[in-house]
Amino acid sequence: MNINIKATNMELTGAIREYTIEKVSSIEKFMPATDTTNVFIEIGKESNHHQKGDDVYKAEIRMSIRGKEFFAENRNADLHAAIDAVRDEAVREIKNEKEKNQTLFIRGARSLKKRIKGMKPWWPFGGK
Repeated sequence: MNINIKATNMELTGAIREYTIEKVSSIEKFMPATDTTNVFIEIGKESNHHQKGDDVYKAEIRMSIRGKEFFAENRNADLHAAIDAVRDEAVREIKNEKEKNQTLFIRGARSLKKRIKGMKPWWPFGGK
């Protein structure tokens, strides 16, 4: 997995880079083993001119796995919390897609089995 990090309206320090790579590299166990995936991460301040309250940080992840595009985004008052939440959202999207594909396969197999069961009396390879 190739990880590209971009910082917007803030300086990307070594500690922030290490934390982001550590959190995002844990997504790799949910991906297919054979694929090399490019992961684009953008972290930064929403803007530099908030008049009320604290700064708002934003974290985004974009990745393509086997032709499917995944995108996760989160805004939070704490940068580390935004990174954690966007990682959790990306994992949830990947798991949801995997479950959807498995369900679709099972539904197809089930309908094929029903067709075969209905054809049993006329089935040339056995049956009653």
